Amino acid sequence: MRINAGVTIATLFLAMAAGSALAADKLGVAMIEITGKPSDTPSPLAWLLGSAEPTTLEIADGIRALADDSRVDACVVRLKDAELGLTQAQEIGEAISDLSESGKPVHVFAEGYTNVELLLASFADEVIVQSGGAVSLSGMHMEEIYLADTLSWIGVKAELIQVGDYKGANEQMTRNAPSPEWSRNIDQLLDGLYGELRSTLSTNRGISDAQIDHAMESIWLADEASQIGSGLIDAAVDLAVLEEHLAARHGGRIEWINIDIVTPGTKIDMTNPFAMLGALSQRPSNTPEGPAIAVVHIAGPIVDGDSSISGLFGEQSVGSRTIRNALEEARDEKLVKGVILRIDSPGGSAIASEVIWQGVRRVAERKPVWVSVGSMAASGGYYIAVAGDRIYLNPSSIVGSIGVVGGKISMGELYDTLKVRVVSRSRGPGAAIFASSKAWDDGTRALVRAKMKETYDLFESRVSAGREGIDLSKTAGGWLFTGDRAIELGMADEIGSLAATLSDMADSLGLVEFEVIDYPGPKGLDEFIEDAIGGFVRGPGIAGESSQRGNAMLALARAVIGPQAWPAVRDAAASLLQLRREPVLLTMPQAIIIR
Repeated sequence: MRINAGVTIATLFLAMAAGSALAADKLGVAMIEITGKPSDTPSPLAWLLGSAEPTTLEIADGIRALADDSRVDACVVRLKDAELGLTQAQEIGEAISDLSESGKPVHVFAEGYTNVELLLASFADEVIVQSGGAVSLSGMHMEEIYLADTLSWIGVKAELIQVGDYKGANEQMTRNAPSPEWSRNIDQLLDGLYGELRSTLSTNRGISDAQIDHAMESIWLADEASQIGSGLIDAAVDLAVLEEHLAARHGGRIEWINIDIVTPGTKIDMTNPFAMLGALSQRPSNTPEGPAIAVVHIAGPIVDGDSSISGLFGEQSVGSRTIRNALEEARDEKLVKGVILRIDSPGGSAIASEVIWQGVRRVAERKPVWVSVGSMAASGGYYIAVAGDRIYLNPSSIVGSIGVVGGKISMGELYDTLKVRVVSRSRGPGAAIFASSKAWDDGTRALVRAKMKETYDLFESRVSAGREGIDLSKTAGGWLFTGDRAIELGMADEIGSLAATLSDMADSLGLVEFEVIDYPGPKGLDEFIEDAIGGFVRGPGIAGESSQRGNAMLALARAVIGPQAWPAVRDAAASLLQLRREPVLLTMPQAIIIR
């Protein structure tokens, strides 16, 4: 994402009309332009190159900071091809609401609106659509893909077992339609998300259920009269005359001032080769200068070993070794007074989740550890979350999926179809358990299930210890919950964004001023390059035509699925592929696509 007058804030000065609520000679209006999809984690090279792509938290903080800017009396948030997720819209919307409550009105402008944009805009004082633009409140549509028939057709059998009737983790590969249990689970999850969308719009916009129903039945509100009559939109204005619209609303003349809200990088003379080489040897500092709160980012599938910024599907994976090192740094840094885990993960490796859980508890022995959930803390992500002392959610955050999935992919029939002859040799009674050409017999299946049950029991014990009084009969078994329902069931404590979590922790610690330190810390340029292209450096033979073809296929898949749905599909596929090296997973590989 970028904010051009988007990662910058353009400040306009307008004179005030007599009798206006903002009684001043001129009105300063800050315009924040959001383009694309913000990241939730800071760039590892922000210290060197600056944060040209601000995080969701930086955008929200930038909006809140306007409350204390004496030059600014109001704000316009322009959504320019924004690709926000539900939780991102809620976190930015919370900041818009805070700024509005400080007495500085907020306007939102977009060329068109769909569900997410309308959700974010509902927190503002005025919602403006481009004249001639369309508004669509379509409701929520969820798609699930079932591949059992496809796999059977090509001669592949998914040998997957799950513990937890409502887990659903194996169904995408083993069934051609959802089980009754999974349908119940996913239906109540969709009901929760849909109800949250409706209640937010109704509360923020002061409109009735009947108005929402009418807007949804219309699907597209294309003409300006129907848009404004829906209660979702306040005005239809051409961008070219937006300035005049604001002047007419508040009165006066306009002046623009740019204020940069991104993190500046180290200045490097790009014409000087010695300066560029020197950048390679610079080591970024991640040491606070005063009291600080650490934010440990756990984003993506959870794996053993080191985190990776570029997996097979382009996903960012969370390595247990990397996170444990980060936790130890935060634990040992005396200026770090508290730690917040920012989790946005479908889970993954059972072993890695347990290793991280242990690391969190080590930190909690010395200083408070709270949790802020982004879009999801499911399965292994929730396993880690319950290690914290308090859990904060966004209204649309998904938590739960307490269950286990394990198994392998058997390709014997595919080998036969392709006339591939596989000769297997093994020594030892369990050596061939994950042989690719042989299906499991009943004894092997029972053995795997028994091992998975051990992991499931440990999972439940971690949840019971971390969430005192929780009723596992209502929350375990694979159930998924959002927002208020999760809090009612004792799975979390508060509704609030990462910014709210930081603020509440600071209050509890008695901190008036504090730094926010992100972990894992920033990387040196040489480390970043090695991580990004390490596979090519170590094995140039694989980076030829086949690699290019693979990248093209990934780009095509992302284009077909869409940028908002792609992360869910990507992370689900990456989680499932961990079965190649670990037979038991705490993951939710069923991709949930909400349109």
